[in-house]
Amino acid sequence: MDNSKKILDLAKKTIETESKAIGNLTSLLNEDFALATECLLNSKGRVVITGIGKSAIIATKIVATLNSTGTPAIFMHAGDAIHGDLGTIQKDDVVICISKSGSTPEIKMLVPLIKRGNNTLIGMTGNTESFLANQADFVLNTFVAKEACPNNLAPTTSTSAQLVMGDALAICLLELKGFSSKDFAKYHPGGALGKRLYLTVDDIVKTNMIPEVNLDTDIRKVIIEISEKMLGVTAVIHENKIVGVVTDGDIRRMLNKYDDINGLTAKDIMTSEPKTIATDKLAIKALEIMQDKSISQLLATDEDKYKGVVHLHNLINEGIL
Repeated sequence: MDNSKKILDLAKKTIETESKAIGNLTSLLNEDFALATECLLNSKGRVVITGIGKSAIIATKIVATLNSTGTPAIFMHAGDAIHGDLGTIQKDDVVICISKSGSTPEIKMLVPLIKRGNNTLIGMTGNTESFLANQADFVLNTFVAKEACPNNLAPTTSTSAQLVMGDALAICLLELKGFSSKDFAKYHPGGALGKRLYLTVDDIVKTNMIPEVNLDTDIRKVIIEISEKMLGVTAVIHENKIVGVVTDGDIRRMLNKYDDINGLTAKDIMTSEPKTIATDKLAIKALEIMQDKSISQLLATDEDKYKGVVHLHNLINEGIL
Protein backbone atom coordinates (compact mmCIF):
# COMPACT_ATOMS: atom_id res chain seq x y z
CA MET A 1 0.00 0.00 0.00
CA ASP A 2 1.22 3.50 -0.80
CA ASN A 3 2.63 4.94 2.44
CA SER A 4 0.98 8.33 1.89
CA LYS A 5 -2.45 6.72 1.48
CA LYS A 6 -1.94 4.62 4.61
CA ILE A 7 -1.01 7.70 6.63
CA LEU A 8 -4.06 9.63 5.44
CA ASP A 9 -6.37 6.68 6.12
CA LEU A 10 -5.05 6.34 9.67
CA ALA A 11 -5.40 10.06 10.30
CA LYS A 12 -8.99 10.07 9.01
CA LYS A 13 -9.86 7.04 11.13
CA THR A 14 -8.43 8.72 14.23
CA ILE A 15 -10.37 11.91 13.63
CA GLU A 16 -13.59 10.03 12.88
CA THR A 17 -13.23 7.91 16.03
CA GLU A 18 -12.69 10.92 18.24
CA SER A 19 -15.38 12.95 16.50
CA LYS A 20 -17.95 10.20 17.07
CA ALA A 21 -17.03 9.96 20.76
CA ILE A 22 -17.27 13.72 21.24
CA GLY A 23 -20.63 13.79 19.49
CA ASN A 24 -21.87 11.14 21.87
CA LEU A 25 -21.12 13.36 24.88
CA THR A 26 -24.38 15.24 24.29
CA SER A 27 -26.30 12.08 25.12
CA LEU A 28 -24.35 11.72 28.39
CA LEU A 29 -25.22 15.18 29.71
CA ASN A 30 -27.68 15.03 32.60
CA GLU A 31 -28.86 16.94 35.65
CA ASP A 32 -25.48 16.46 37.32
CA PHE A 33 -23.85 18.67 34.69
CA ALA A 34 -26.37 21.45 35.32
CA LEU A 35 -26.00 21.15 39.10
CA ALA A 36 -22.21 21.09 38.88
CA THR A 37 -22.25 24.23 36.72
CA GLU A 38 -24.52 26.04 39.18
CA CYS A 39 -22.25 24.95 42.04
CA LEU A 40 -19.24 26.50 40.26
CA LEU A 41 -21.24 29.60 39.42
CA ASN A 42 -22.26 30.18 43.03
CA SER A 43 -18.96 29.19 44.61
CA LYS A 44 -17.17 31.79 46.74
CA GLY A 45 -13.86 30.02 46.21
CA ARG A 46 -11.80 28.84 43.30
CA VAL A 47 -12.03 25.78 41.10
CA VAL A 48 -9.23 23.33 41.90
CA ILE A 49 -8.76 20.80 39.10
CA THR A 50 -6.73 17.67 39.63
CA GLY A 51 -5.77 14.52 37.77
CA ILE A 52 -2.96 12.10 37.02
CA GLY A 53 -1.10 11.33 33.79
CA LYS A 54 -2.71 12.64 30.59
CA SER A 55 -5.77 13.71 32.56
CA ALA A 56 -3.52 16.08 34.50
CA ILE A 57 -2.44 17.70 31.25
CA ILE A 58 -6.08 18.16 30.23
CA ALA A 59 -6.76 19.61 33.69
CA THR A 60 -4.16 22.35 33.12
CA LYS A 61 -5.85 23.34 29.86
CA ILE A 62 -9.27 23.52 31.48
CA VAL A 63 -7.77 25.65 34.26
CA ALA A 64 -6.37 28.05 31.65
CA THR A 65 -9.73 28.26 29.86
CA LEU A 66 -11.65 28.95 33.07
CA ASN A 67 -9.20 31.63 34.20
CA SER A 68 -9.38 33.39 30.84
CA THR A 69 -13.18 33.42 30.88
CA GLY A 70 -13.74 34.78 34.36
CA THR A 71 -13.77 31.72 36.61
CA PRO A 72 -10.72 31.59 38.97
CA ALA A 73 -9.12 28.16 38.77
CA ILE A 74 -5.91 26.42 39.82
CA PHE A 75 -4.28 23.09 38.97
CA MET A 76 -3.24 20.53 41.58
CA HIS A 77 -1.47 17.35 40.49
CA ALA A 78 -3.11 14.32 42.10
CA GLY A 79 0.25 12.68 42.75
CA ASP A 80 1.70 15.76 44.43
CA ALA A 81 -1.47 16.38 46.43
CA ILE A 82 -0.89 13.40 48.66
CA HIS A 83 2.69 14.56 49.27
CA GLY A 84 2.01 18.06 50.57
CA ASP A 85 0.09 19.92 47.87
CA LEU A 86 -3.29 19.13 49.40
CA GLY A 87 -2.96 22.51 51.10
CA THR A 88 -3.76 24.04 47.71
CA ILE A 89 -7.44 23.40 48.45
CA GLN A 90 -9.01 26.16 50.53
CA LYS A 91 -12.27 26.18 52.50
CA ASP A 92 -14.67 27.40 49.79
CA ASP A 93 -12.97 25.79 46.79
CA VAL A 94 -14.75 23.33 44.52
CA VAL A 95 -12.63 20.42 43.32
CA ILE A 96 -12.89 18.78 39.90
CA CYS A 97 -11.13 15.44 39.73
CA ILE A 98 -10.46 14.05 36.24
CA SER A 99 -9.84 10.36 35.68
CA LYS A 100 -10.83 8.07 32.83
CA SER A 101 -11.09 4.97 35.01
CA GLY A 102 -11.94 6.79 38.23
CA SER A 103 -10.18 4.06 40.22
CA THR A 104 -6.44 4.65 40.01
CA PRO A 105 -4.47 4.29 43.28
CA GLU A 106 -3.77 8.03 43.43
CA ILE A 107 -7.46 8.87 43.02
CA LYS A 108 -8.51 6.36 45.66
CA MET A 109 -6.07 7.95 48.08
CA LEU A 110 -6.87 11.56 47.21
CA VAL A 111 -10.68 11.52 47.10
CA PRO A 112 -11.26 10.67 50.79
CA LEU A 113 -8.89 13.48 51.77
CA ILE A 114 -10.89 15.94 49.67
CA LYS A 115 -14.15 14.72 51.16
CA ARG A 116 -12.73 15.07 54.66
CA GLY A 117 -12.26 18.77 54.00
CA ASN A 118 -15.96 19.13 53.15
CA ASN A 119 -15.19 20.57 49.72
CA THR A 120 -17.66 19.86 46.93
CA LEU A 121 -16.21 17.24 44.61
CA ILE A 122 -17.04 17.02 40.92
CA GLY A 123 -15.86 13.84 39.26
CA MET A 124 -15.13 13.79 35.52
CA THR A 125 -14.79 10.15 34.54
CA GLY A 126 -15.58 7.65 31.82
CA ASN A 127 -16.73 5.07 34.38
CA THR A 128 -19.88 6.01 36.27
CA GLU A 129 -19.51 2.90 38.47
CA SER A 130 -16.00 3.82 39.59
CA PHE A 131 -14.70 4.81 43.02
CA LEU A 132 -14.53 8.47 41.94
CA ALA A 133 -18.08 8.47 40.58
CA ASN A 134 -19.46 6.91 43.75
CA GLN A 135 -17.70 9.44 45.97
CA ALA A 136 -18.30 12.59 43.93
CA ASP A 137 -21.13 15.03 44.63
CA PHE A 138 -21.66 15.44 40.88
CA VAL A 139 -20.48 13.27 38.01
CA LEU A 140 -19.58 14.49 34.52
CA ASN A 141 -19.74 11.43 32.29
CA THR A 142 -16.96 11.35 29.66
CA PHE A 143 -17.41 7.72 28.59
CA VAL A 144 -15.81 6.70 25.28
CA ALA A 145 -16.30 3.34 23.61
CA LYS A 146 -12.65 3.07 22.60
CA GLU A 147 -9.44 5.02 22.26
CA ALA A 148 -8.23 6.06 18.82
CA CYS A 149 -5.08 4.07 19.60
CA PRO A 150 -5.27 0.74 17.71
CA ASN A 151 -4.31 -1.04 20.93
CA ASN A 152 -7.04 0.85 22.81
CA LEU A 153 -4.41 1.93 25.34
CA ALA A 154 -2.97 5.41 24.69
CA PRO A 155 -5.29 8.13 26.04
CA THR A 156 -6.56 9.85 22.89
CA THR A 157 -10.33 9.76 22.51
CA SER A 158 -10.80 9.87 26.28
CA THR A 159 -8.67 12.99 26.73
CA SER A 160 -10.46 14.69 23.84
CA ALA A 161 -13.77 13.98 25.57
CA GLN A 162 -12.42 15.44 28.83
CA LEU A 163 -11.22 18.54 27.03
CA VAL A 164 -14.59 19.13 25.37
CA MET A 165 -16.46 18.59 28.62
CA GLY A 166 -14.21 21.20 30.23
CA ASP A 167 -14.94 23.61 27.40
CA ALA A 168 -18.67 23.03 27.86
CA LEU A 169 -18.36 23.94 31.54
CA ALA A 170 -16.36 27.07 30.77
CA ILE A 171 -18.77 28.33 28.11
CA CYS A 172 -21.81 27.70 30.31
CA LEU A 173 -20.17 29.66 33.13
CA LEU A 174 -19.16 32.43 30.74
CA GLU A 175 -22.73 32.83 29.49
CA LEU A 176 -24.30 32.65 32.94
CA LYS A 177 -21.90 35.29 34.27
CA GLY A 178 -22.58 37.61 31.35
CA PHE A 179 -18.87 37.63 30.54
CA SER A 180 -18.50 40.21 27.73
CA SER A 181 -15.86 40.95 25.12
CA LYS A 182 -14.69 43.85 27.32
CA ASP A 183 -14.22 41.42 30.22
CA PHE A 184 -12.36 39.09 27.85
CA ALA A 185 -10.01 41.92 26.88
CA LYS A 186 -8.99 42.37 30.53
CA TYR A 187 -7.59 38.85 30.55
CA HIS A 188 -6.14 38.94 27.01
CA PRO A 189 -4.35 42.30 26.71
CA GLY A 190 -1.50 41.00 24.58
CA GLY A 191 -1.19 40.15 20.91
CA ALA A 192 -3.58 40.64 18.02
CA LEU A 193 -6.49 39.16 19.97
CA GLY A 194 -6.12 41.71 22.73
CA LYS A 195 -5.81 44.58 20.28
CA ARG A 196 -9.05 43.58 18.58
CA LEU A 197 -10.74 43.97 21.94
CA TYR A 198 -9.26 47.22 23.23
CA LEU A 199 -7.38 49.17 20.53
CA THR A 200 -9.39 52.25 19.54
CA VAL A 201 -9.37 54.46 16.48
CA ASP A 202 -7.90 57.25 18.62
CA ASP A 203 -4.94 55.01 19.56
CA ILE A 204 -4.10 54.78 15.87
CA VAL A 205 -5.02 58.27 14.67
CA LYS A 206 -2.82 60.06 17.20
CA THR A 207 0.27 58.39 15.74
CA ASN A 208 -0.50 59.58 12.19
CA MET A 209 -0.05 62.98 10.59
CA ILE A 210 -3.24 64.92 9.87
CA PRO A 211 -3.72 65.75 6.17
CA GLU A 212 -6.01 68.71 5.61
CA VAL A 213 -6.87 71.17 2.83
CA ASN A 214 -9.72 73.60 2.20
CA LEU A 215 -12.17 73.85 -0.68
CA ASP A 216 -10.07 76.34 -2.65
CA THR A 217 -6.68 74.70 -2.18
CA ASP A 218 -4.87 74.43 -5.53
CA ILE A 219 -4.75 70.87 -6.80
CA ARG A 220 -0.95 70.82 -6.81
CA LYS A 221 -0.93 71.68 -3.10
CA VAL A 222 -3.55 68.96 -2.54
CA ILE A 223 -1.22 66.42 -4.16
CA ILE A 224 1.68 67.63 -2.01
CA GLU A 225 -0.45 67.35 1.16
CA ILE A 226 -1.44 63.79 0.32
CA SER A 227 2.16 62.88 -0.50
CA GLU A 228 3.75 64.49 2.56
CA LYS A 229 1.23 63.05 5.06
CA MET A 230 1.69 59.55 3.54
CA LEU A 231 -1.85 58.31 4.09
CA GLY A 232 -3.09 58.38 0.52
CA VAL A 233 -5.82 60.86 1.40
CA THR A 234 -6.60 64.30 2.70
CA ALA A 235 -9.70 65.71 4.32
CA VAL A 236 -11.31 68.80 2.83
CA ILE A 237 -12.35 71.19 5.59
CA HIS A 238 -14.71 74.18 5.44
CA GLU A 239 -15.70 76.19 8.51
CA ASN A 240 -14.13 73.54 10.77
CA LYS A 241 -16.26 70.76 9.28
CA ILE A 242 -15.44 67.90 6.95
CA VAL A 243 -17.03 68.59 3.56
CA GLY A 244 -15.11 66.10 1.45
CA VAL A 245 -12.11 63.92 0.90
CA VAL A 246 -9.50 63.63 -1.84
CA THR A 247 -7.77 60.28 -2.29
CA ASP A 248 -5.02 58.90 -4.47
CA GLY A 249 -7.80 57.45 -6.60
CA ASP A 250 -9.36 60.88 -7.08
CA ILE A 251 -6.00 62.20 -8.26
CA ARG A 252 -5.64 59.40 -10.83
CA ARG A 253 -9.17 59.94 -12.09
CA MET A 254 -8.48 63.67 -12.40
CA LEU A 255 -5.38 63.06 -14.53
CA ASN A 256 -7.39 60.78 -16.80
CA LYS A 257 -10.17 63.35 -17.12
CA TYR A 258 -8.25 66.63 -17.51
CA ASP A 259 -5.44 67.44 -19.93
CA ASP A 260 -4.85 70.72 -18.14
CA ILE A 261 -5.10 70.81 -14.30
CA ASN A 262 -4.33 74.51 -14.02
CA GLY A 263 -6.99 76.23 -11.94
CA LEU A 264 -8.39 73.04 -10.40
CA THR A 265 -8.95 73.03 -6.65
CA ALA A 266 -9.89 70.47 -4.03
CA LYS A 267 -13.63 71.08 -4.44
CA ASP A 268 -13.42 70.15 -8.15
CA ILE A 269 -12.31 66.57 -7.56
CA MET A 270 -13.23 65.76 -3.96
CA THR A 271 -15.70 63.11 -2.90
CA SER A 272 -18.46 64.65 -0.79
CA GLU A 273 -19.86 63.04 2.37
CA PRO A 274 -16.84 60.81 3.04
CA LYS A 275 -17.02 57.82 5.39
CA THR A 276 -16.06 58.67 8.95
CA ILE A 277 -15.67 56.92 12.28
CA ALA A 278 -15.63 58.24 15.85
CA THR A 279 -12.28 58.12 17.62
CA ASP A 280 -13.74 56.19 20.57
CA LYS A 281 -14.76 53.25 18.36
CA LEU A 282 -12.69 50.07 18.34
CA ALA A 283 -10.13 49.74 15.56
CA ILE A 284 -11.73 46.45 14.56
CA LYS A 285 -14.91 48.42 13.77
CA ALA A 286 -12.90 50.60 11.39
CA LEU A 287 -11.69 47.45 9.65
CA GLU A 288 -15.25 46.17 9.29
CA ILE A 289 -16.35 49.44 7.67
CA MET A 290 -13.38 49.45 5.29
CA GLN A 291 -14.07 45.89 4.22
CA ASP A 292 -17.78 46.56 3.80
CA LYS A 293 -17.24 49.73 1.73
CA SER A 294 -14.11 48.48 -0.11
CA ILE A 295 -12.05 51.48 1.00
CA SER A 296 -8.64 51.77 2.65
CA GLN A 297 -9.03 54.93 4.78
CA LEU A 298 -11.53 56.49 7.13
CA LEU A 299 -11.63 60.02 8.49
CA ALA A 300 -11.74 60.01 12.28
CA THR A 301 -13.92 62.44 14.20
CA ASP A 302 -14.61 63.47 17.77
CA GLU A 303 -18.07 65.02 18.11
CA ASP A 304 -17.96 65.85 14.37
CA LYS A 305 -14.56 67.53 14.71
CA TYR A 306 -11.92 66.20 12.31
CA LYS A 307 -9.11 64.42 14.20
CA GLY A 308 -7.18 62.57 11.50
CA VAL A 309 -7.08 59.43 9.37
CA VAL A 310 -7.02 55.71 10.11
CA HIS A 311 -5.53 53.71 7.24
CA LEU A 312 -5.83 50.03 6.42
CA HIS A 313 -2.06 49.76 6.69
CA ASN A 314 -2.29 50.91 10.31
CA LEU A 315 -4.58 47.98 11.07
CA ILE A 316 -2.27 45.56 9.28
CA ASN A 317 0.75 46.87 11.21
CA GLU A 318 -1.13 46.46 14.49
CA GLY A 319 -1.99 42.85 13.63
CA ILE A 320 -5.72 43.57 13.52
CA LEU A 321 -5.97 42.20 9.97
